Parts: sequence; C-alpha cells; structure tokens
Amino acid sequence: MTTDRAIALPDDPALTLSESGSGRPALVLHGGGGPATVAGLSAHLARTRHTLTPVHPGWDGTRRPDRLTRIADLATAYLQLLRDRGLTDVLLVGSSLGGWIAAEMAVRDTVGTVGGLVLVNAVGVHVEDEPIRDVLTLDARGLAEHAWHDAERYYVDPAGLPAAELARRRGNTATMRALAGDPYMHDPELLGRLGGVRVPALLLWGESDRIVTPAYGAAYARAFANGRLALVPAAGHLPHIEQPEATFALLDAHLA
Repeated sequence: MTTDRAIALPDDPALTLSESGSGRPALVLHGGGGPATVAGLSAHLARTRHTLTPVHPGWDGTRRPDRLTRIADLATAYLQLLRDRGLTDVLLVGSSLGGWIAAEMAVRDTVGTVGGLVLVNAVGVHVEDEPIRDVLTLDARGLAEHAWHDAERYYVDPAGLPAAELARRRGNTATMRALAGDPYMHDPELLGRLGGVRVPALLLWGESDRIVTPAYGAAYARAFANGRLALVPAAGHLPHIEQPEATFALLDAHLA
C-alpha cells in the first residue's frame, strides 16, 4: 500500500512524500519531468524495500521555498530529512536530475546515511567533449527525438494537452531553470568529488540517450571509487519507462 502525506522539510513548509513497501530504505528521486516519471521505478523497488518518493519543491504545483536555489540545497535538505528520521544505509535511486541530487547527497554524507547509489541517465557533472543537451531550447518534437529511442511512440503534441497539464509542465520547467539553469544541469566541481564516494554506484543508461550520451555516463561511472555502467538497449533518457523489464533486471541483479 502506498501512503501519500505531507511532511516538513527542515525549516520549511510541507513536502509531499509517498511511502510504500518495507525493508531497507530507498529514496527515489525524480527528474525534470516530475514524479510520474519514476512511479514505475518506485513501485518495483517497493516490492522489497521501504520506498520513499518525494515531489521536489516547485514541481507539480508545489511551492519552492526561497532558500532552495540550487540542486545542492535540495540535496542537503533531503539528507537532513533522512537523518531526522533516523534512516541509515539508504539506497538512493535518481533519474536524470534526480540522479544529480543523489550524487550531491552522496558527496555530502559523512555519517553513513547513504548506503548505495543507482543513477539512471543522470545529469550533474561536466564531461569534456560530452556536453549535456540543453533541453530548454528544444521544442516538443526535438525533445522527444533526444529523449526517446522510439520518438514517434512517446512524442506528445502539446497542442492536444489540457490547459492544466500545460501549466504543470511550464511550472516544472521554470523550477528546473531556477535550480539547474546556470551553470546548465551540472555542478562544475562535482565530477572531481565523486572519488570520495565509497558506496557502490550503478549507473543505468539508455543506449539511445541524446541528452546525456553513454560516453557521458561512462565518464560519470569512472569518477566513483566503486562505480559501474550498465547499458539498456533500445532505450533513451528514461529506460525504466521505455524498457522497464531490461532496466529492472539490471537493477535487481546489482542489488542482489
């Protein structure tokens, strides 16, 4: 059973958090598309783990406190939330921008709160000669072509979307721009700090991603002390949506 509730971030108003399952804790962090993009991932993990899935402040109509101006601020707030709840050995699972948050949490963890990382087509680092595609400059067709292996299947014409959905997407984009727009989608110092992260890090990567390429993912994985890249064929930026069986098989093998 999944429970949705509002909880307090340190020194700030309520955070929307879904919890389900039991066992070792796992924090699932969504990317720019919002919490719906990791719903299947959370449900899969909840079969064997106590899974917590927050809505990042500012996404899906929630309020972003003024003090949250960088991805690092959000990482610090989530770390404090886990510590306040007495959670340790937490598996962090992050998709895209959520993977960046997870990596920032790991480099800041000094007390064993983080027990492992699974980053799915994560952004967050600067890799020479492998630039992150600026999705804020793409129209809906261009975004589909960069994000999906099968762009025709997943392309959605915004002209056919209800006004409420368009407003949700605009709000999410505005928050993403505020937190991650300058420098675009990365922390210039993060790559060099990842070597201090000793917990296992699995980087799952859709082979057809044109936002952050597999070569970018390989450099990201090499930066960790204990990192490994696993590719998902016929998948783009969200392999857990486009190829869920293959993605979950790689995830389960790693966690086993």
